Amino acid sequence: MLTIVLLAIVIALLFDFLNGMNDAANSIATIVATRVFSPTMAVCWAAFWNFAAIFIFGVSVAHTMGEGIVDPSRINEYLILAALIGSVIWVWLCTHFGMPISVSHALIGGLIGPVWFTFGGDALVASGIFKIAIFIVLSPLIGMILGFFMMCLTMLVFHKKHPMKVEGLFKGLQLFSSAIFSLGHGANDAQKTMGIIAILLYSVAGSNTFVSDYLYENTGEFHVPAWLIVTCYSVIALGTIIGGKKVIKTLGDGLARLKPVQGFCAETSGALTLMGTAVLGIPVSTTHTITGSIIGVGITKGVASVRWATATNIVAAWILTIPATIVMSGLVYWVMGLFLTLPE
Repeated sequence: MLTIVLLAIVIALLFDFLNGMNDAANSIATIVATRVFSPTMAVCWAAFWNFAAIFIFGVSVAHTMGEGIVDPSRINEYLILAALIGSVIWVWLCTHFGMPISVSHALIGGLIGPVWFTFGGDALVASGIFKIAIFIVLSPLIGMILGFFMMCLTMLVFHKKHPMKVEGLFKGLQLFSSAIFSLGHGANDAQKTMGIIAILLYSVAGSNTFVSDYLYENTGEFHVPAWLIVTCYSVIALGTIIGGKKVIKTLGDGLARLKPVQGFCAETSGALTLMGTAVLGIPVSTTHTITGSIIGVGITKGVASVRWATATNIVAAWILTIPATIVMSGLVYWVMGLFLTLPE
C-alpha cells in the first residue's frame, strides 16, 4: 500500500509541475505579447507570485477537490493513481502540442473516471460537479465581460491622453496586473493538487501507520497538512519557471494583438475572477478565465480583431478535456485491475 501511496504523491506533484508549465501562459501571456517582459523574466515574475499566494489565501479550493467531487469513503490509493496517470497523459499531450487546456478540469475528469466506472453515479457528489460544470461556462464569460467593460472604462478615462504616455503608464501597471493574476493562479491551481493528495492520505491514514505518523495526522476529519501546502505551491512555481513556451506563444499572440493597456485590463479582470472563485472554494480554470478576458478586451477593437479560429480550437480542447480524462483514467484503472487485486 505505502509504495502505491508514495507513487501517487510523486505523480500528483508531477501533475502540479505540469500545471505550472501549461498554465505559465495564463499568468504572463499578455506581458509577453506586449513586450513588457521577456519570456524568461515573465515566468520568474509569475512563479514568485504563484508562491506568494500561500500567505494570502486559505485552502477552500483544496477542500472542494477533496470532498466535493467524489465520495471520500470510496477513495483508495489505486483510484487516485489512475486519476493522476490519466490526467498527466492528457496534460502532457496538450502541452506538447501547445494547446492551452484546462489543467484543473483534466484533474477533475481524471478523478471522476475510475470512481464512476467502479461505483457508479452514486459515488459522485452531484452538487459539486454541477457547480464546477456551471463555472466552465461562467468563468470565461465573467472574464470576458469584465475585460470588455474595464477596457471601455479605460478608453473613456484616457481617450484625451497622448498614446505614448498611456502606453508607458500601462507598461508599469501591467506588472501589477500580472502579479495579481499570478496570485489568483497560485491560489486556485496549487490547491487542486493539494486536495487530491490530501484525500488520498485521508483515505489510508487509518490503516497505515507511516502515513498517520509522518504524512497525515489521523484526526478523523479531512484536512490539508502544512507540509503539503508548502510543497504544492513550490512545485507549481517551479513548473511556471520552466514554462511552456509553445503555450505562451498561442495565448500571447494567437488570440489577439495586445498593447499594454489591453494587457492590463485582461489580466486584472481575470485576476478578479480567479480570486473571487478561490475565496468561494470553486475550482475554476485559469486558462478559461484569461482566454475570456483577452477576448473581451479584443472585442473593444471590433469583433474581427479576435482570432476566432484560434479561440474555436481552444474551446474544442476545453470541451474534450473532462470526457477525455474520464475515459483515460477509467481505462488506466481497468488495466490495473488486470494485474492487481483492487479494493472493492
